Formats: sequence, C-alpha cells, structure tokens
Amino acid sequence: MARTPNSTSRAKTTKSRSAASANSTTKGAGAKPKAARAKRAGVWRTAANSDKHELYELAVQEVVAECDFIDKAWKSKRGRLATTLREDFCGTAKACTEWARRRPTNHAIGVDLDRSVILWGEHRHRAHLPASISSRITVLEANVLEVETPKVETIVAMNFSYFIFKERAMLVRYFRRVFESLADDGLFICDAYGGSESHSEVEEERSLDGFTYVWDQNVYNPISGDVVNHIHFRFPDGSEMKRAFTYRWRLWSLPEIQDALREAGFAQTTVYWEGTDSKSNGGNGIFKPSTRGEACAGWIAYLVAEKRKPRAKAAKK
Repeated sequence: MARTPNSTSRAKTTKSRSAASANSTTKGAGAKPKAARAKRAGVWRTAANSDKHELYELAVQEVVAECDFIDKAWKSKRGRLATTLREDFCGTAKACTEWARRRPTNHAIGVDLDRSVILWGEHRHRAHLPASISSRITVLEANVLEVETPKVETIVAMNFSYFIFKERAMLVRYFRRVFESLADDGLFICDAYGGSESHSEVEEERSLDGFTYVWDQNVYNPISGDVVNHIHFRFPDGSEMKRAFTYRWRLWSLPEIQDALREAGFAQTTVYWEGTDSKSNGGNGIFKPSTRGEACAGWIAYLVAEKRKPRAKAAKK
C-alpha cells in the first residue's frame, strides 16, 4: 500500500517501514522501494546537496498504492468508490495530491502541524497543478485532535503516525475525533507494524541508486512499549544525513488498536494481512482481510474501521 517501518514492501523476516511522526513532518514509510536517481543535474548526491524530504519520498513513499488500497477497501465494504478524503498527519500531502489527480470528482483535505513541511509540499507537489486539480485540495496547519473539517467519507492515518499518542486515553480521543468527522457510512484506514524484530534495537540499511536509506530502531522499552526510531541517509562520498527524521512512538499491538477503535464508537474493524511471496519469503504487497496472521519477525498490516456496519440486503421475493 504505501508504508513499511521502512524498506521494502512489508518484510516477513526483517521489518522495514517508517512512519510519520504525528502532526509532524514527512510521512514515514513506503510499501515498495523506489529507485532514486544517482545524479542530480550531473552532480552525485551528498549530504550537503540533498534534500531530506526528497530523499524520504524517493525511499519510502508510494502514494499510488496507498490510494489503490483506499479504493479497494471502499469497493469491498461499500460496493462503490469514495470521493472525499482527509489525510491526517499529512506532511507534504503527497497522498492528497494523488487522490485529487485520480478522479475529477475527488476532493482531499490534509492536516498537519508542521508549517515548514506543508510549504515544502505546496512548492513541490501543488504549486504547478492545474486549477481543476489544485482547487480540490485543501491543506490545513492544525492539530488532528482539534481540527474541524466538513465530514468526509474516508480518513487515513498512515505510516503509523498515530503511534505518537502513547497513552490509551489519548489514542481513543483521537479515534473519537475521527469517528465524529466521518460521514455516516465512512471508513477510517490506518496501518500498524509489529513482529519479533520490532522489539529489537537494530539498524537496517537499504541501498538505492545514489544513496542508502537506513531505518534505525534505536530504543525499545518493553515496560512502556515506547520506541525511538530514526531515519538516516548515507551517500557514496562517505557523508551522512544522520537522524533526518525521528519518531517517538508507542508500539501499539493490533488487539489494542482494535479495542480502542471499538471504544471510540466504530462498529467493526477489519485487519488486512499481507500475503507471502513464495520466492523471497517476504511480503507480496497483496493485503487481504484476515483473522489470523503469521508469527513472523516483521509484518505490516492495515486496518479498516467502519463507522457503521453495512445495511443488510433485502431478501428477494
């Protein structure tokens, strides 16, 4: 879909996906690696001449797959496609841009606290769009716990961004705000990661064309569940952009997340589990509804929470 504690599409043996720090900067993890350009205008990438947001998008984001999943969930749950989307913790709001581009009926709202990243995304993604598309994108500098927006069909919190809420009461409070902001048949879509390696303090590298992406699980506290994760970028000349992004989260489990969603008022939640590639034994990028997952070293899952259950179809006479 688009997000992994950060490297490839969800790995079953080594976890690799990062995420956006809530109401923060750039979103954090991409489902599938993307080739980055080794040179920019004839100049090799170095820490001095590189932009961390550009590197982040090259390394981890895949907003097309993310929007594909949203369409898939709506077709499955409601038998149609949605038109309105709110992207919480949106960072550069690249997903909002893709959503508005996708269909002329689509409208998107992005919400994030970091003004500098919102402006970066405006310059990079939205400034040169035709008015027919840009007019259907609104990006707000606001707190997701307080923002007031028109009700929308879909709200997403991707790249584990909501993990910034470390206390259960705060997590439920956020989910309730989402519930209140959704249309009556709306869907809330988020992701989660876990597995035995998610509890380890390890560093994982992934080589791209022109730089190396590093996912650093720097701290894990088994008593509180708190984690501190960093993203570093390393370059062929030996230079490094250290701690380009830092995420201070609580590592929530799938049962805990589902319980909190239920308490917030959602009628039901479906977990989408990733299948396994028979050749690589890694994730195959295909997420299907499941009630049982594998006890693998690293996994990524998506959750689709329904504000109300679908109405039962009337029996044919």
